[in-house]
Amino acid sequence: MLFRSLHTVNANTLRCADLNQENLSDASLYGTDLSGADLSNANLRGADLSRADLRDASLYGADLSGVDLSGANLRGADLSRADLSNAYLHGADLSGANLRDADLSGANLRFADLHGADLSDADLRGADLIGSDLSGADLSGAIFASGWIIQRAP
Repeated sequence: MLFRSLHTVNANTLRCADLNQENLSDASLYGTDLSGADLSNANLRGADLSRADLRDASLYGADLSGVDLSGANLRGADLSRADLSNAYLHGADLSGANLRDADLSGANLRFADLHGADLSDADLRGADLIGSDLSGADLSGAIFASGWIIQRAP
């Protein structure tokens, strides 16, 4: 695979790239255009994706633990079943994103735009949501603290 064990990308755009299952741990992808890219099941642990454009990207099942996504554009991205534990998402745009069954435990989501996002069954234990916009978000089944679960409507 082209990007196996990549640590620094010297490209401004990887738009629509196929990076499925790639190892991009600790990669420096600051401001990179990854819109529409397939990063399903990729290892991005510890990567710098701050200010990256990930609009409509597929990050299904990706390991994004400890990743810096501050100021990133994740509008409409598929982050279902992704591991975003302890990720830094301060000011990120996650509007309309699919975060169903994602692990956001310990994540910093301060001032993130989550309006219209699907957070159903997401793990938000210990997540910092101060100043975040959750209007219109689906929080059914989401876990916020030990034993706190948003119940689904009948």
